[in-house]
Amino acid sequence: MSLDSKTPTETPQANVGSVREANNRLGEWTRRFVRRPGVDRGAGRMVIALVLAIALFAFLNPRVFLSPINLQNIAVAAPEIGIIAIAMMVVMLTGGIDLSLVAIANFSAITISTLYTSIAESDPALADSLGIVIVLVGVLVGMLGGAINGFLVSVVGITPILATLATMQIYNGLAIVWTGGSTLYGAPALLSGIGGAAVANIPVLFIIFIVVALLIAVLINRTALGRMIQLEGANPVAAQYSAIPRRWVLLKTYTVAGVLAGLAGALFIARNPTASADYGSSYVLLVIVIAVLGGTNPTGGFASVLGVVLATLTLQVVSSGFTAVRLSSYEYAIAQGVILIAVMVFDSVSTSRIKKPKRSKPSSPTGSSGSSDSSAPSSSSTATSTPSVTSSPASSTRN
Repeated sequence: MSLDSKTPTETPQANVGSVREANNRLGEWTRRFVRRPGVDRGAGRMVIALVLAIALFAFLNPRVFLSPINLQNIAVAAPEIGIIAIAMMVVMLTGGIDLSLVAIANFSAITISTLYTSIAESDPALADSLGIVIVLVGVLVGMLGGAINGFLVSVVGITPILATLATMQIYNGLAIVWTGGSTLYGAPALLSGIGGAAVANIPVLFIIFIVVALLIAVLINRTALGRMIQLEGANPVAAQYSAIPRRWVLLKTYTVAGVLAGLAGALFIARNPTASADYGSSYVLLVIVIAVLGGTNPTGGFASVLGVVLATLTLQVVSSGFTAVRLSSYEYAIAQGVILIAVMVFDSVSTSRIKKPKRSKPSSPTGSSGSSDSSAPSSSSTATSTPSVTSSPASSTRN
């Protein structure tokens, strides 16, 4: 009888305890995710920024911003920018930068469109059947462009910003000469189908973006090359003394970035079956902003693929929100700068707060484990013993 009477009173208490424990665990995980320094900090702040951006524009114009067409447009437009931003993040991990990524992407897109149209003039069916081969050729062109950048940086020893600035001008010039400054039309049916396909109302382009992000995350965090890339950016001197092949690592890094840029060029055509030398000219600075917002250290050493993905979505949401409330692209450019400065100020303040306690710790004398009263005489005795040491040479000189 006593057991039956205790059961209904103990069961609610056990349920409340389990719910409270789960709530505490969730709160602790959220705090660690948001406050954790280094890599996860970029992802944590971008989660907050993304939620705030969605809430703001959903409040200002919910009819347009929350429409299924607008949300699908965000998912379709984000992948091409996001993949180039991931390529920029990979290069910035080594402490470098690649200004030619957008030019490489355009060059790959022009290659794909030119090959397809030249084959389709004689045999359209053959051109469509060779769609995968044509796309692979475009990606290989991107890989070659990245390998040239890697050779200039790793073997020749040119500063990354200067080397990639020069190759950006070369690739843009070649693209303009190739196309005559005009826009090319035509793309394989494979890319056109991918650009308009969706799985469970999720665009295939966005799924490709997520898959690429996962692969790069595995490359950086789970492979020997990824570890060497991080070490090269964190401490080049230590990497050199660790017998890491620096030239090989840099060459591989820029080659991977070129492959990603070539894939982005294929997505250019998948979204819109045209190719031109000046497409996405504003992407050069935008992808740098996305990489830094996502938690990439501009001097190298650490980055967050998840943070870059969230930063891409955040800026795409802001761009779509500005369109929904009828603001111009110039105001969107201003918003990019404001967001970047705000994040940098937040990082600077949070970093200084973390470092302050560490600077105040070395106040107690080394080796003493007693109280503050016992440490006072030792410090005074040290102070009194110092003049005797310094005065002994003087006395010996007089003698």
